[in-house]
Amino acid sequence: MHERVHRGAALPRQQDPGDRRGHDRGAVDAHRAGGRTVTESDNATRIVQRGLWFEEFELGAVYEHRPGRTVTEADNVLFTTQTMNTQALHLDAAYSEGTQFGERLVNSMFTLSTLVGLSVAQLTQGTIVANLGFSEISFPKPLFHGDTLYAETRIADKRESKSRPGEGIVTLEHTGRNQNGDVVAIAVRKTLVQKRPS
Repeated sequence: MHERVHRGAALPRQQDPGDRRGHDRGAVDAHRAGGRTVTESDNATRIVQRGLWFEEFELGAVYEHRPGRTVTEADNVLFTTQTMNTQALHLDAAYSEGTQFGERLVNSMFTLSTLVGLSVAQLTQGTIVANLGFSEISFPKPLFHGDTLYAETRIADKRESKSRPGEGIVTLEHTGRNQNGDVVAIAVRKTLVQKRPS
């Protein structure tokens, strides 16, 4: 989604990050709200990318997230070593050649993280309150170096929060496919999302 910001909207002042005393620097008077910036010297309408408000999630709708993400050897090795995972299937090329896969596998936690990450700009950027958890995660097929991960998300459920006015719970079913269309990951997660500001 994109949000239009019209010039002259009543927005709070933006503090210049270079000035810790709170004084504005420069000739341009900048204002900011919800990730949108309007400047007095700019007559253009600004449109800022954002995720969906609770009301905008449509039950059963499927969102295809693009572009995909081609996974490199460097991605896999860096993620695996940063997370202290010593699994030879991800790190040891000689060992992996002797397995049924014949080569190293992409760390499934990298696959999961990327699957969710691919959905952020379209669904939850700036509108999510919290990731509440996963109820199902599966990896039907492996991902290999050089494969491209494509993601889509089906809106499986939504309901207003009983304890948090102004927010709702949305259940997202993420599916990841490689460049051949093979399903390599499925993840169902619940998110707490803001309602549209009044």
